[in-house]
Amino acid sequence: GPNLRDVAARAEVSVATVSLVLNDSERISRATKMRVRQVMNDLGYQPNRLAQSLSGRYTKVLAVLLPALRHAFADAYFGELLSGITDHAHALGYKVFLEQAKPEYVAARQHIELFERRYVDGVLLLGTSDKDRYTGDFSDGRYPALVVDNFIEHDDPATGQKRVVTDYVMSDYRRGAEQAMNYLHQLGHRKIGLLYAAPEIGTSRQVIETWRRYCSEGGLDGEACERLMHDGEFTERGGAAAMVRLLKAEPDVTAVLATNDKMAIGAMHLLDRRGVKVPEEMSVVGFDDLQHAAFVTPSLTTIHLPLYEVGQEACQRLIDRVQNKAASVAETLRTHLVVRDSTAMVRRAGSQRPPAGNG
Repeated sequence: GPNLRDVAARAEVSVATVSLVLNDSERISRATKMRVRQVMNDLGYQPNRLAQSLSGRYTKVLAVLLPALRHAFADAYFGELLSGITDHAHALGYKVFLEQAKPEYVAARQHIELFERRYVDGVLLLGTSDKDRYTGDFSDGRYPALVVDNFIEHDDPATGQKRVVTDYVMSDYRRGAEQAMNYLHQLGHRKIGLLYAAPEIGTSRQVIETWRRYCSEGGLDGEACERLMHDGEFTERGGAAAMVRLLKAEPDVTAVLATNDKMAIGAMHLLDRRGVKVPEEMSVVGFDDLQHAAFVTPSLTTIHLPLYEVGQEACQRLIDRVQNKAASVAETLRTHLVVRDSTAMVRRAGSQRPPAGNG
């Protein structure tokens, strides 16, 4: 087939000019571009995509940066986000490669080298927290980066205020927490424990702040609210241990909200071992609605996070950014409450529960 030289000869331009036209360079006039493209059509010239990606603007590769957690790849939360990202990327002809932001990786500035060596067009940041200072390297917008299912805030030295530093696409954690707390309030619960984790993560803070507001509006003072809050480290084991501490600190708690399903499942396991009936004596609400929530006993009432869709949308919006089709991106996808069997009306002291079957 025809090559670059044939196109250059027929269009009466240099090979370098043809190459610049292929990369849609601003240095070439519109008239020249049109002429060269017409010649390519006439000759049936097919550019070599790989060579073009090496010399050209786009690599059609995205990097996904995961946190340096053990078993991050086995975690269902990251799995849902990654499925959304990779399915969408592949549908658009992009490749995805996965990296873990281990301390030595970040210290060696390898997250920046991805761009400087032209390995990738953009990077998606998963599981980041405000402690991850490297995210600030993306704040000037020079390298297309997007935070997935979270947002990053840094203190702005100029104003002393916190400000969001990078683009993001996330689930609506604040609204999700409101949905959970409204529902527990409707069931008559007022002493509602919180099993939380990682307040250095923006979305975690949103849930904690929302729960705190309901706690104080429910008539409890700051100290009583503090006694109801326990760190469960986002794990089943942590959730069980936090539940033990909660029961000790506040024995008349009637419901508990966990900020992920793993902690909720750990708490239910502990309650079962202690002979505390869920939901008759304690209502439990999770946060995620990952596949196993429906299959524990009792099945878990939880907030459904649209994680697969967040992954898809984040991938799309990053590609938009790479191709200069979008300025900044700040998008929040809707959550909803899924009512299952782990929640019930509060049991009033001394009152008989209504017979089963009345809701």
